[in-house]
Amino acid sequence: MSQNPDKLNASDEKLSGLEDDEEENLENSDQSVRKRIRQSAPGSHRDDTPKSSPSRPVSIEELMETAKGVTNMALAHEIVVNGDFQIKPAELPEHSLEKKVRDIVHKAFWDCLEAQLKEDPPTYDHAIKLLGEIKESLLSFLLPGHTRLRSQITEVLDLDLIKQEAENGALDISKLVKFVIGMMGTLCAPARDEDIKKLKDINEIVPLFRAIFSVLDLMKMDMANFAVSSIRPKLMQQSAEYERKKFQEFLEKQPNSLDFVTKWLQEAADDLAKLGHEMLPLHCSDATGGASALCFTAVQNQAYLKLLKWDHVNRPFPETLLMDQTRFLEMQLELEQLVVVGTVLLVTFSAAGPALIDVPGFTERIKTIVRVLLTGMHLPSFNLKESLATVGEKVCAEVNSCLSQHGFTPFSAEREAVLKGQIQAVASPENSICKLIDSRIQKFLDNYLASSHQKSLPAIPGGLGPIQRELEEIAAKYIRLVTYNRMVFSPYYDAVLGKILTKEESQIVGKSEES
Repeated sequence: MSQNPDKLNASDEKLSGLEDDEEENLENSDQSVRKRIRQSAPGSHRDDTPKSSPSRPVSIEELMETAKGVTNMALAHEIVVNGDFQIKPAELPEHSLEKKVRDIVHKAFWDCLEAQLKEDPPTYDHAIKLLGEIKESLLSFLLPGHTRLRSQITEVLDLDLIKQEAENGALDISKLVKFVIGMMGTLCAPARDEDIKKLKDINEIVPLFRAIFSVLDLMKMDMANFAVSSIRPKLMQQSAEYERKKFQEFLEKQPNSLDFVTKWLQEAADDLAKLGHEMLPLHCSDATGGASALCFTAVQNQAYLKLLKWDHVNRPFPETLLMDQTRFLEMQLELEQLVVVGTVLLVTFSAAGPALIDVPGFTERIKTIVRVLLTGMHLPSFNLKESLATVGEKVCAEVNSCLSQHGFTPFSAEREAVLKGQIQAVASPENSICKLIDSRIQKFLDNYLASSHQKSLPAIPGGLGPIQRELEEIAAKYIRLVTYNRMVFSPYYDAVLGKILTKEESQIVGKSEES
């Protein structure tokens, strides 16, 4: 049986209306989100799937409805979580069949239009159809209060009148196009002013029509993004309930859709159990001061920390976090680079002594050097050892330059060799300083999770001062994701953890009785 948290119906009707209004405008983004879900779906990792009861047979219609629900949920989530979310025009691959077919069809259409306009007398059938489409586009940009503009567009682009003028040889198409460009300039966003200006410099009618439609497409994109930004506040108010309800619908059709969540939380509980009761947070202790059984919050925090050390290639991601898998992966890669940067800074300051710690701008210059040279460090072709050798050369040069400028003795060749060796040693997975920096970063994030409901941030552990700003930026993004995910899916986590921790308590009691 699937988990069944609180029944959530109140917000679904409102959000369904928003979906219907924005569905067409959000098509491109919808496809990208759908692709992300397919790439991260548990079905692509079947070898690792925990054993479970087979789900009931479902029809094609049910699968399609479920897929639509998941896609809508993913789209709403993307709009809420990603403040920079924008709809962008679809870019077809350069040599794809679809692009070739599209280009051929477009060329044939515009060639036909040009041929009609060159006839004697000109034929305006295609041109009038284009003016009709332009008219509809302009009207779609208007708000209900734009009555004067609506009247102008309707009056000037009166297709019946235009057809009569064409039949009588009195049609001045250049005048109509000039009106269209002026109206586009009135309705467009300021970012499109330059595009409108370029339209005025085009003299030939066919290229001008093509350019007008290109700019109209951009204006439609602007309008769609404006609509997204408008619905975001409403969506944020109700998105948690909405996502939970959509996930529940998905869960009812696929009852085994919490298998990976269960495994993920079980591993977190096992990790905490291995640490021993003395390592549990204070809020997991009972009234007598002794450590009680593992608490829900501690296990969840440990589980969220595990996401920053995830093997994304070989392990399926928990189902409730699939929509944020890319974001967690990005943070994981950022933290891995930050560990290297922090280690290089620590060994550099240790070698240089206190002389350079307070020199304005020195830390930032070293960080910039290291981060630039570590660009792409997660690519298969990247050679970390060679890059760190270059880092060592650059850092030593910067250190000596700074020491000389501030009246200190530059490094001797021997001290340079030692520092370069320490920096190159960072490439080793067993490097003790790297492990120290990494463990302190994990501890900081753990403390950040535990104090996320408080206004004050936890203290930065020793040795992380030079990377404090970068670490806090990552931590802020991390906490936002965790807080939102917990808000949406906590009923499911509580249900799963209830079973896991009951089992843990039974085992602890059993061992106590045996002893």
